[in-house]
Amino acid sequence: MADKNQKRLPEWIRVKVNRGGNRSEINEDLRSRHLNTVCEEAKCPNLAECWHERTATFMLLGVDCTRACRFCAIGYNKPKPPDPQEPQNVAESAAKMELDYVVITSVARDDLEDEGSDQFAKTIRAVREKLPNAGIEVLTPDFNGKENLIRMTLDAMPTVFNHNLETCERLSPPIRGRAKYRRSLEVLENAKLWSDGKVLTKSGIMVGLGETDDEVIDCINDLYEAKVDILTIGQYLPPSRKHWKLDRYVRPEQFEEWKEYAEKLGFKAVASGPMVRSSYKAGQLIKAKLEEQQVKL
Repeated sequence: MADKNQKRLPEWIRVKVNRGGNRSEINEDLRSRHLNTVCEEAKCPNLAECWHERTATFMLLGVDCTRACRFCAIGYNKPKPPDPQEPQNVAESAAKMELDYVVITSVARDDLEDEGSDQFAKTIRAVREKLPNAGIEVLTPDFNGKENLIRMTLDAMPTVFNHNLETCERLSPPIRGRAKYRRSLEVLENAKLWSDGKVLTKSGIMVGLGETDDEVIDCINDLYEAKVDILTIGQYLPPSRKHWKLDRYVRPEQFEEWKEYAEKLGFKAVASGPMVRSSYKAGQLIKAKLEEQQVKL
């Protein structure tokens, strides 16, 4: 099912390099407002495609993270203080892009008393004011599982609360640093509970880190037990030689098997494929799947 130790990308992984006008326009707008995107900082392979289609995932609270996860390209340094203008700048940029679905994430900020939850809440409200009919998805750190911080984000009523499980329980300690597998599951389950089921929950995992196929199934089962609504599964691609070593390239057929398994289990929406990332085509995924079940954004 998987081809191991390949030096070159397999034929089913193709990074699009479109550099159309929309990409330049978005880049200029982001720079003028001093905004960051996870698309750039995490070296996402879908950046060119998404920016050409006028979509981007805004990244709050700077480009320096307080955690050093071994799969992630985002820098590990002492962060700068939060920018008080950032929530409004994100809202204005999203409005200029005429987005109908806005994705907002952040670096981990364990150095802050609120760990960044207040900035999430302010940004959600600012975007809602500018784009009242837009869907808003937040991809958050675990906030160390603290109820008051998770509730602060939820109380601003995002459409989707996303927190990634990333990998299986066995590999979580060496790969995810301070994050914990069971705590991530609790964050997701509590987000559903504390929002009274009004906020959809979402999580993603990567494959190719050294997990077995059975461990992927365990992740899917655990996320379903945590009442997660939306699941993404994608291929891990090391950002550099210094990061966690690639174990395997998973074939498209296996991704499709996992997708079918998760859908039969009962997830509301599933995206599973080599080029899938947590925020990739997030709006289309939600609309295409949930409109069939009459769940309105």
